Amino acid sequence: MSLADRDRACVWHPYTQMQTAPAPLGIVRAQGVYLYTEDGRRILDGISSWWVNIHGHSHPKLNEALAAQAREMEHVMFAGFTHRPAVELAERLLQVLPAGLARVFYSDNGSTAVEVALKLALQYWRNRGEDRRAFVTLEHAYHGDTVGAMSVSAESAFTRPFAPMLFPVTRAGGLEEIEARLRAGDVAAVLLEPMLQGAGGMIVWPAEFLAGVRALCDRYETLLIADEVLTGFGRTGRMLACEHAVISPDMICLSKALTGGYLPLGVTAVTAKIYDAFLSEDRTRTFFHGHSFTANPLACAVALASLDLFREESTMERVANLERWLRAGLEPLHRMAGVKEVRVIGGVGVVELESDRPGYLDSLGPRLNAAFLERGLLLRPLGNVVYFMPPYSITKDETEWSMDLIGQVLTASLV
Repeated sequence: MSLADRDRACVWHPYTQMQTAPAPLGIVRAQGVYLYTEDGRRILDGISSWWVNIHGHSHPKLNEALAAQAREMEHVMFAGFTHRPAVELAERLLQVLPAGLARVFYSDNGSTAVEVALKLALQYWRNRGEDRRAFVTLEHAYHGDTVGAMSVSAESAFTRPFAPMLFPVTRAGGLEEIEARLRAGDVAAVLLEPMLQGAGGMIVWPAEFLAGVRALCDRYETLLIADEVLTGFGRTGRMLACEHAVISPDMICLSKALTGGYLPLGVTAVTAKIYDAFLSEDRTRTFFHGHSFTANPLACAVALASLDLFREESTMERVANLERWLRAGLEPLHRMAGVKEVRVIGGVGVVELESDRPGYLDSLGPRLNAAFLERGLLLRPLGNVVYFMPPYSITKDETEWSMDLIGQVLTASLV
């Protein structure tokens, strides 16, 4: 019996309508930019296995870091205890994060990193004796699938069934709308994905917009939270997307590529001002939040090794090369009938297609996904938005092959 048959008997997959979805592909091995299926096929991982893998699958250095840490210690609770990988990772992260971020709070994934930031923002103002409960986010935002993270995301098919559980937020489409809401003086924080909105359609913003949001938060004395769960660790051509506008947020959320795609780990880093607001002899001012696997040593160890690879393998130069290859391969597609726009930022290439029903539920997505997979390329279009986001270890030849294939599939599908 195949993996797919066994799977269908007992597993429920994410973002999947189990009644109509095709059988899942059984993957038995992964190496570099390739996934190897149970039936002997090789598939190029064009989305970094949901945006997490940056150095390539089964990297020897990351494998060894994981094995070495497992031989030493696999886990210990992080309340009242600490360990070397967590301390060293916090030290290393604070060296590369924007200036002013001073403390690292660990959690388990991107959603929980955002959830932590939201809770910190609310309690920060409460601890200061101010009643600020409102949040401002962007239209088309996506910040995760926990209740708080859904609340600050755009209203969509992802969040609609859970509307009774969610709290209201202001969703803005530009600086004027953000400023209009900030004038009320009750906003706890503005939350955004800097430079690149991911699941909302791979929307690219100018650096001037990001700088403008920081200026508004300063003017109206509120907090700025940067959700860099997707954009962190090189995705947009900078180590952190905030670097495009040379700004420092009050909080930054990290996950996905943090461990090179190996293990779940979340980080919410904050300024000393926020941290200090929780220091008190009064225990009710404590931040009462945690996870059983907070600061898991295995995840921290492989994250440290991933940071090492940025230096040892000139990773940011690889991203710069990838950006050039993506522009050369995708920009000619802008002339194709049915293509609305082509966007490239760092290691992310996007082709937005014309659609009568733009968005995640556009039927183009599943059809294109199947067509790419049939030809050996893993892409997972966001409805009418096709994007290519491979591990940085991809070669020029592999990138050009992928670009050619995208053009072929779109040509055949858009006639």
